Amino acid sequence: LLFSPLLLKSQKSRDRDQDPDRFPGFFLSLKFFPPPSRLSSLSQFFPFVVTMPLNLGDAFPNPLVQTSEGEFKLHDYFGDSWGLFCSHPADYTPVCTTELAALSKIVPDLKKRNCKAIALSVDSVESHKGWIEDIKAQGGLQNLDYPIIADEKRELAVQLGMLDPEEKDKAGMPVTARAVFIISPDKKLKLSILYPATTGRNFTEVLRVLDSLQLTVEKKVATPVDWKPSEDCCVLPSVSDEDAKKLFPKGFKTKELPSGKGYLRFTPHPE
Repeated sequence: LLFSPLLLKSQKSRDRDQDPDRFPGFFLSLKFFPPPSRLSSLSQFFPFVVTMPLNLGDAFPNPLVQTSEGEFKLHDYFGDSWGLFCSHPADYTPVCTTELAALSKIVPDLKKRNCKAIALSVDSVESHKGWIEDIKAQGGLQNLDYPIIADEKRELAVQLGMLDPEEKDKAGMPVTARAVFIISPDKKLKLSILYPATTGRNFTEVLRVLDSLQLTVEKKVATPVDWKPSEDCCVLPSVSDEDAKKLFPKGFKTKELPSGKGYLRFTPHPE
């Protein structure tokens, strides 16, 4: 019996939290989209797929991908760089066209951060190549400075949990949501943001988060709300005051709070 598309996801049960002895580990839940009554008509598009959620810190998949710039393994494309992976519902769609034009404009900013971008859409390579001309026109671009993956069978979309069951294409199939993944040079997932198909992403925020990730992987700090590069950072709770004096030569300040707990410590942006 073929169920398609079927996502088999591992997640912690709320019941497990209430009764850990009854649910000692993880449980599996089945999610169907669209409704099971339509599965037979869609089985030609989706094979039976068993997926586990991709959590922060997990190794990012390394599929062989067909793109607007040729065929390659994803990890080979990223090399020793950070990676920015953005998925899109479909070619020749309005929000996607504005997003991909904007993404091309921040490629110089990504290069300064040793980060390479790649996009994904569920149409063919030939469709991508035609669509790129529209993207360039929208953004006033001479070139599109990153490849677009052709995920015609939605295999990556399913594997990475990127389908939006609320939004469907003309054939009635779920479209790819607007996922943002940031992958570190050791090919681990460091950030995951999932926008619905109807909401365009904010690339200024993507750059801000990338700056935070690259800072905090090297320094024992965390970045507070609305943080921007060069602004003060929080000292990690795991760092003692004595160690903080050694780690942060510019010093740190402890915020006095009603609780009397000295956990809110700020230090100037570390060099």
